Amino acid sequence: MVFFIGITAVFLSILVFVTFLVFMSQPQQVAEELVFNKPKININFSILDSDQFKGLLPFNEMQRAFVYTATSRDGELKSGSVSAISIAEARKILQTMGYTVKNIKEAEIGRENPFIPYYQSVYQSAGDGEDFLMDY
Repeated sequence: MVFFIGITAVFLSILVFVTFLVFMSQPQQVAEELVFNKPKININFSILDSDQFKGLLPFNEMQRAFVYTATSRDGELKSGSVSAISIAEARKILQTMGYTVKNIKEAEIGRENPFIPYYQSVYQSAGDGEDFLMDY
């Protein structure tokens, strides 16, 4: 028992000594050129004045997928998806197709459960009583 108390006391004294050594020491002065090294990169901005740069077309807005339910001119209920920049743009597209929009919303992107693997091994029955391993 005395041995364990002695080991604990030695360990705690070493821990206190290291703590004082680390947290009570003063930082040394470091030369400024060692603190911040300016990167040696030269950027040629004259490319912005070139004909190739001036001829670039701007990016269009990103299109999103919208799921809709609509009725056609015949009164038939239709559902599907359409790509457009906004819901208003999707409505316009559907109206030019001759649909009357009943419901429209942005399609959900991604998987329901992102933690299940894309490929997993599944046992399926071959129909004759034997099971075999399929990789998806």
